[in-house]
Amino acid sequence: MTESEKTVLRADRLFDGIRTTPRTHSALLLNEERIEAVGPAKEIEQAAGPTAPTINYGDACLSPGLIDGHTHTTLAGDGRPYADLFRETDEIMALVGVKNLLAHLRSGVTTVREHGSRNLLGFTLREGLQRGYFSGPRMLVSGRPITQPNGHFHFCNGTAQTEEEIRSAIRQLVSEGADYIKIMASGGGTEGTEPGKASYSSAELEAAVHEAHHLGVLTAAHCRATESMARALQAGIDLMEHAEFLSEDGALAFDPKIAQQLADDDIFISPTLQAWTNFPRIVELTNRRSLGRFGLAQEAELQRLQVRKHERLDIMRRLLDYGIHDRIVPGTDSGPGLIAFGHMDYDLQLLVESGLTAGEALVAATQTSARAIGRDSDLGTLEPGKIADITVFAGDPTQDISKVSDVRAVYSEGRLVHDVSPGAVEG
Repeated sequence: MTESEKTVLRADRLFDGIRTTPRTHSALLLNEERIEAVGPAKEIEQAAGPTAPTINYGDACLSPGLIDGHTHTTLAGDGRPYADLFRETDEIMALVGVKNLLAHLRSGVTTVREHGSRNLLGFTLREGLQRGYFSGPRMLVSGRPITQPNGHFHFCNGTAQTEEEIRSAIRQLVSEGADYIKIMASGGGTEGTEPGKASYSSAELEAAVHEAHHLGVLTAAHCRATESMARALQAGIDLMEHAEFLSEDGALAFDPKIAQQLADDDIFISPTLQAWTNFPRIVELTNRRSLGRFGLAQEAELQRLQVRKHERLDIMRRLLDYGIHDRIVPGTDSGPGLIAFGHMDYDLQLLVESGLTAGEALVAATQTSARAIGRDSDLGTLEPGKIADITVFAGDPTQDISKVSDVRAVYSEGRLVHDVSPGAVEG
């Protein structure tokens, strides 16, 4: 690449994903899809040469692109129940996926884990992105989640009941190109399943982990029930989704023994806070109340949701007391319910309410998430040699997490793919 093709990015702040506070008077030198250098702005501009353009975003913060560890890209997030969402054809679901991926990209998310879609849809969307047919975050795809017959997400057609069936399903998924394996270790929101009960035995989960690791891919387990959490820990699952501590009757009941096991293990945890609290509905109702469009029924609904949110965040706070800050992986669980794409900011806000600092929440969504998905060698931090996935936020999101909602620009592999920053100065 010649000097004139290199680009320097500057802003008043640079959050590198390593520290929880930003650097000042710093810049990035981009060279094709990679970061060539990071350092003091004057030194970077000199290294770039006199013909390399400099784009200065001013009162903003350069950050690694956000990583969303839990999405369902082919589901619309429009409030319909699972059964209705899965009545759509594969063709319509693919179109929904294109729309959702673009919304997430514009919100600053540059990598997603596709955590369960029907048939070959996840692989098809990934292929479309790689061919450049549409824009979106980089996709890591699990394919059809492994679940019991009539279990959570059985609509995706990935059912397996015995250890041998589980191993066979994993071999098939990896042959199709699965980046990792997702298994439903408890029931969930699918009608007829019980979130408070485990779905697979420890031996069955161990078989899944052994087969996946043997084939060189990581594992993630949907664990809402406390018993499923215990079994996933015993099996050596790499990443635990939800970790809600649900008892068999569906009540939240924090278990210090399980929490200590989580702390002692190397497992990553994705609490999917906005999904469990139905935070988008809380935001909607709160906005309505501020506009005076509110009645007694809405007030009662908001109060119920606030109580539910308090209970869930209290579980999260107690879990954080065990010192697992560096293994928390934000995940929106976008697609089901009212969880629309484009709002990774909600999860970071809730993590801050749970006890993380704004800087720690950003590290969780960048460096920690890259480690959890096995991509920390090229993603998650702003360092020389890393892929140039960059999100530009207004102000200082390490001090005020609400700034994550104000995205000024997004770069994917060094290319500007979203820009709403008319104040940026090119030199």
